[in-house]
Amino acid sequence: MKTLLFSLTLIISGLTSLHAQFNENPILNLENEDKKRLNWGYYLGFNQYDFKVDYEKHDYSTGYKGDQMLTKKSIGFNVGLIGELRLNDYLDLRLEPGLYYNQREVGFKDFTTNIATMVPVKSTYIHIPLLLKVSTKRLGNIKPYIVGGAATSFNLSSNNGNTETIDNEVISMSKSNYYWEVGFGIDFYLRYFKFSPSIRGSFAFKDEIFRGKPGDFNYVKNIAGTYSRAIFVNFTFE
Repeated sequence: MKTLLFSLTLIISGLTSLHAQFNENPILNLENEDKKRLNWGYYLGFNQYDFKVDYEKHDYSTGYKGDQMLTKKSIGFNVGLIGELRLNDYLDLRLEPGLYYNQREVGFKDFTTNIATMVPVKSTYIHIPLLLKVSTKRLGNIKPYIVGGAATSFNLSSNNGNTETIDNEVISMSKSNYYWEVGFGIDFYLRYFKFSPSIRGSFAFKDEIFRGKPGDFNYVKNIAGTYSRAIFVNFTFE
């Protein structure tokens, strides 16, 4: 994923440099694109989810250190729609509902045995961000921007009390969550449509692992909170 992000950054930088070098006075494509009050589009992309884990404090003089949560990441995919409301020449309000699929492997390593059993935890999110897009002045046929806002998601694969187990104990994900998001990208005005590659980080507010009643899940009793962190690489077409 780091290689993917680095490659995307190089591509964006390279395209911007080439545009500046060879198109100082280009023929403007889609001259009236930014004058429309409402704009629509769709996006395709990739994601990678991880967990930020906070542990309970323990008195280590007793010899107990608890279990350590491990996560093995993978790359998933995104697809969704875009609705954009123009506020002025530099500000747009965007709603980007989409379907985000990802699979993480989760396990708990005992500090005594140093052994971890990993199980797959699949997540299919309906992800709904509301974002403020802040753009620069259009430079020929490109326009860099930053974007930030809040989002909510609904996990269609939530398995509270169902399938994923470690030693007969359920690893249960919450059904919904809330996030704040921030990112950047560049609009490229092509002949027939606007193409925008972007990178965005997403950070959850709520604990992601469902706990149930105290004592139900021994593996998570050492954990104070697990918070999803994600990177999205999207390619939008408007």
